Amino acid sequence: MKITQNSQLYPETDVNKFSDVLMYFSESLLDINDEEAILWDLAKNCISKLGFVDCVVYLLNETGDTMLQKAAYGPKNPKDLEIHAPVDRPLGTGIVGHVAQTGNAELIHDTSKDKRYRMDDEFRLSEVCVPIIIDGQVIGIIDCEHPEKNFFTEHHLHMLLTMSSITAIKLKGLRTQKKYQEEQKKSLEIQKQLIDLKLKVLHSQLNPHFVFNALNSIQYFITSNQKKDALEFLSVFSKLIRFYLKNIESETVSLLDEINLLKWYLKLQKLRYSDKINFEIKTNKEDNLDVNIPSFLIQTLMENLIEHSIFNEHKNQKIEINFNISSKSVVVLINYNHDPLKLTEAKYNPEYRQKIMNWQDQIRLLNTGKNYGIKKHITFKKNKNKIVGNTIKITLPIIN
Repeated sequence: MKITQNSQLYPETDVNKFSDVLMYFSESLLDINDEEAILWDLAKNCISKLGFVDCVVYLLNETGDTMLQKAAYGPKNPKDLEIHAPVDRPLGTGIVGHVAQTGNAELIHDTSKDKRYRMDDEFRLSEVCVPIIIDGQVIGIIDCEHPEKNFFTEHHLHMLLTMSSITAIKLKGLRTQKKYQEEQKKSLEIQKQLIDLKLKVLHSQLNPHFVFNALNSIQYFITSNQKKDALEFLSVFSKLIRFYLKNIESETVSLLDEINLLKWYLKLQKLRYSDKINFEIKTNKEDNLDVNIPSFLIQTLMENLIEHSIFNEHKNQKIEINFNISSKSVVVLINYNHDPLKLTEAKYNPEYRQKIMNWQDQIRLLNTGKNYGIKKHITFKKNKNKIVGNTIKITLPIIN
C-alpha cells in the first residue's frame, strides 16, 4: 500500500465522527440486497457524512479490463441516483486504473505533480483512492477528490479502507447468494428437461403409429392364419413393452439388456417394413456385457435412423452395430447406407415422425444434466466421391 503521509493524532471528535459513520454504514447494509444500492449508499450517505465534496465508486466490468462509474457524490451526481457523463477508466490508466491494476491504495496530496492524474469533470488537487477487494481480486474502487492540496489524511485513508472491506463483505455475500440462486434455477431447469426427456423418449418408443402398426401386423398374421409369425411378433412386442414400462424411470440400463432391446425393436421394424431392413449386432465374446450405460439412447438413435433416413430409401437396407467395451466406456459403431439426395427430396413427413426425440438433443441434455461426457462422431461413407452412407460413433460412459 502506497501512503505518502506519516501517521498523526486526531481529535476525539473526529474519531467519534468516523466511528459513527462506520456504525451507520454497517447497519444500513443489513437491509440492502442490491449491488448498486450498496454503492449508492456508500457514496451518497457515508461519504457525504465525512465532509468530502466529491466521490465516485467504480466496479470492474465483466471482461475485467475497465472500471465503470456506478455511484457518485458531488458534481457527478446532480440528482437522484444518476451519474452525469459517466467516464470509464481502463486498467492501468490514471490513478484509478493504476489502483485497480495493483490493488494498492493511493493517497495523493498534490495531483498536479502526479502524471497519472486524469481530470474527470474538473481538476482537483487532492485524491485518495482505495480498492474494493474480494478473494484477492480487485472488483471496485472508491475514489475521492478535493480541490485543496493536502486535504486527505492517513486517517481518511484507513477510514475508506475499512468502508471498502465492509462493502466487499456485503458484495461477496450478495454475489455468492446470487450464484447459488442461479445454480439452483439452472439445476431445476435441467431436472425439468430430464423429466421432459424421459417423457419424449417414452413417447418416441411407444408412439401411436408404431404401436398401431405392430398390433395391425399381429392382426394380419392371425387373420392370414400365420400363427407362428403372429406368436413370434406378439412375443417380441410384449417383451418390448415390458422393458419400456420396467425401465422408463431408470437412468441406466445394463448393456446386455440394451442389446436385447435393440434386437426386439429392430426385429419388429424388420417385420413392419416387410424385410426391407436387415441388421447385425456384433459384440466381442470376451467382453463383459454386464455393465451399465445411459438408458434408451441407442434405441432413440435407431428410431431416428429408421424413421428419417432409411424410411425414404425404398430399398433394402442393412444396419451394422458393433459394441466395443473398455474399462471406462462402451464404444458403439453404427454403419448404414443412405442417399442424401433422397432425404432432401422426401416430402412426406407425418406428425408422429416429427415428434420423435432427436438423439443428438438427448445426448446434449444427458451431458448437461448428468455430466455423462457422451461423445458422438459422424463420418460419411463415400464411393467415387459420392456419399453413400454414414458411420456413427457413440462413446458411452460405464456408470457404476
